[in-house]
Amino acid sequence: MSKRLHVAVLEPYYGGSHAAFADALERHSRHGITLVTLPARKWKWRMRGAAIWFAKDANNWLRESDGGSADVILANDMLSVADLRALLPTDYRNVPIVCYFHENQLTYPIPDERERDYQYGMTNITSCLAADAVWFNSRFHLESFLAAAEELLGKMPDYVPREAVREIHGKAEVLPPPVAAGRIRRDARPPKQPLTILWCHRWEYDKNPEPFFGALVRLDEEGCPFNLVLVGEQFRTAPAVFANVRNRLRSHIVHAGFLPDRADYLSLLARCDVAVSTAIQENFGIAVVEAILAGCQPLLPNRLVYPELIPPELHEVCLYASDVDLYERLRTLLEGRGLLDPAGAGELQRTVESRYAVANALPRLDEALASVASRRNSWNGGVLWC
Repeated sequence: MSKRLHVAVLEPYYGGSHAAFADALERHSRHGITLVTLPARKWKWRMRGAAIWFAKDANNWLRESDGGSADVILANDMLSVADLRALLPTDYRNVPIVCYFHENQLTYPIPDERERDYQYGMTNITSCLAADAVWFNSRFHLESFLAAAEELLGKMPDYVPREAVREIHGKAEVLPPPVAAGRIRRDARPPKQPLTILWCHRWEYDKNPEPFFGALVRLDEEGCPFNLVLVGEQFRTAPAVFANVRNRLRSHIVHAGFLPDRADYLSLLARCDVAVSTAIQENFGIAVVEAILAGCQPLLPNRLVYPELIPPELHEVCLYASDVDLYERLRTLLEGRGLLDPAGAGELQRTVESRYAVANALPRLDEALASVASRRNSWNGGVLWC
């Protein structure tokens, strides 16, 4: 085992999956973690200005109690690593920097592609080039980012940095986030009890709630019995479908709303049977992993990261092909068919736990941090060959 390091974790958007990742590191890493955060709001301004704030305060978060500087800085995609590198005090500019990608601004879906501001995607690209290592939370995320970066740079009219994507690829790794939840063993369901269907995602556009609720309304109209749990973070504006369906399906809803207490949240997941996603943007899916560990059977679209999360032998059971297929699969489940047997459900939980639970995923992150820290004196300034 390599030595214990001092790692400065900079989180400019401390909320949701970002906060879960940072908290897991702070609580469970074998390294000494200094966590520096800004509130999770105004993400565009965070990308523009967080580096200025962090650099201004660098003497506080970079120093250990004995006066030595951090061995490595772990930032993420909401921070301009190039700006941070340039603005750090001179004595600290050789500290290796890792940029961790939870999401990116090249592939994040927006209602009208013509309104995409390419500057945020370019910030992601320059962050990769300025960092010593670039980590993605899934293979899907890495590959889709590289393809989108190639496409964006190809829009440049001249002086195109043609080797940029290859340079990023050369320093990129896939390191899933450690999920702070354990496998829950549950008693067998009473045979006549209706299934409880779970929505565990943010109440936002990119999670594409309309097909999910459309299927449930149709099942309700057909008289199918089910219970419904709606959790996940909510913001000032949520898709109108949530308000409409809370009224339309009120007789089915046993819980609706964000649960800030972690224990209460995990306890509620353990009372659900089927976790559904209809997302059009998902690079990892911490909420889905938590639901599986809590004993829910996933029903996920056969796209994005989901085929990577689910073992290939369970794709046919856990992945659906279309909105029509989602409705038909839900109806089959509500009729008492299609549920994994206890052995299959247990194997899914064990596989997901071995890949993503804190006890297994965090040691891999710790070793990767140690590897990056060993390069402290070899950073070459992010040379880019055009």
